[in-house]
Parts: sequence; structure tokens; C-alpha cells
Amino acid sequence: MPLVGLGTWNLRGEECVQVVSKAIQLGYRLIDTAQMYENEKEVGQGILKSGIDRNQLFITSKIYRISNSYEKAKYAIEETLNNLQLDHIDLLLIHEPYPQGPQMYQALEEAFLKGKVMSIGISNYDENRYQEFIKNCKIIPAVNQVENHVYYQKWELHELLMKHGTAMQAWSPLAQGLLNLSDQTVLKKIASKYNKTPAQISLRFLTQRGISVVPKSKHELRLKENIDIFDFHLTEEEINQIRQIDQNDTLFSWTKNF
Repeated sequence: MPLVGLGTWNLRGEECVQVVSKAIQLGYRLIDTAQMYENEKEVGQGILKSGIDRNQLFITSKIYRISNSYEKAKYAIEETLNNLQLDHIDLLLIHEPYPQGPQMYQALEEAFLKGKVMSIGISNYDENRYQEFIKNCKIIPAVNQVENHVYYQKWELHELLMKHGTAMQAWSPLAQGLLNLSDQTVLKKIASKYNKTPAQISLRFLTQRGISVVPKSKHELRLKENIDIFDFHLTEEEINQIRQIDQNDTLFSWTKNF
């Protein structure tokens, strides 16, 4: 799984097609979508429009609450394959913790064994829900995709996931603009040293920890910036400085409903 991908939340219609195609042409190889986003078809069209061989790409999608049973989840998997116009998905996640999560995950496990899905996982599971979830599954989730950025760094969750062989992936790795990274003194100072932006420092902080990130942007300049983060290496001192700005709390009130 690539360390940097394109998030497609809130991308719609022809704009979604164009952004996905452009991102792939710029070098992105991970594209993240979801049934909840209602744009899988457009993402699939963007993949085709890019002209890049499918085998070079890593495509992620997620099924959600409307597929809250084993049978519904089986149908949702086929629907995602059809929407994306793909014969397999590289990673398929359960979008949020649901009471029916284990039933839904059973359908994912079967799809994995049949080769329709190359890897399976979950999203938005905290420490307690993750530990409870893995008691009831045959295949340990390959990924847990969670809110993760410099203001909510989740070191303990990351350590727990690694212990059990689950990778952590970050959605909203740039805090979705709710807090202005460019105003953060620590990030500005480090960015100046490396001739990068505070956003690039934020993404490098996560990827250097081995956390894959899926920032969303529809602007070509920002798309280029978000992937241009592998020509420098943060020092241990700089990592510790960034750790000090961790607020250890979500920026999204709706996640507290899980």
C-alpha cells in the first residue's frame, strides 16, 4: 500500500473523474473512495481515463451502514466492483463500527479468499473496539483507517495496531482545514528549514511513522505538493517538537457517535 494516496470524499461528477485522472498522471497510485461518498463510478471512470495500467494502482473502498448484514455486505462488494469497473479491489474496509460489523466482515473475508479483494480491514475503530473486533474475525484487519493528523496523533492506537499486524492509515491527515497548519509555529519553522510547506511537514510526520495518508485536494498544485514529501527526513528532535502540539482529541464531533 502506497504511503500517500488521494482521498475522494466530497468529489462529485465530472470534477471527480478529472481529479482522479490527473492525480494518477501526477504519480498517485493509491486512490481512496467509499460507497458512502457516492462517487465510486466517477472514481472508476477517472482510473480508466488516466491511461495507467490497473496493476500499478492500489484502489480502496468501504462499505457502510446500509449493508449491515452478511447478505447485504456480499451484495455491496459486488456493487463496488461494478461501480469501479474492476475485477478486484486492493483494500476493502468496513467504514465505521457497527453492531453488525462481524457479519459484514465475514462477507469481506469470503471475498478475500475468492480473490475479489486483495486485503480487508476496518475504519474508525478505537483501541477498545479494535480489540473486541479481532476476537471475532478469522483474518486480522490489514488496515484501520482513522482520523490522524498532527493535532490527533494516536500513538497508543498505532502501537496496538502494529502489535497485532494491522497498519494504521490516516484520513484527514491535514485536519481538513479546520485548524490552519500554516499558523502553527513549530510546523512553519521546520518547513522553512526543508523549503517545504507546513502541510508537507504534517504529511511527512505521519508517513515517516509508517502511516499511510489519503489527503484530498482538487487543485493541481496541492496535489503535487502532497506527494512531494520523500526528499527529506525529519530528525528525532523535530518529531518530538511536533508531538508537543498533539491535542489528543477529534476535530469531528460526529466521530463521537460511534
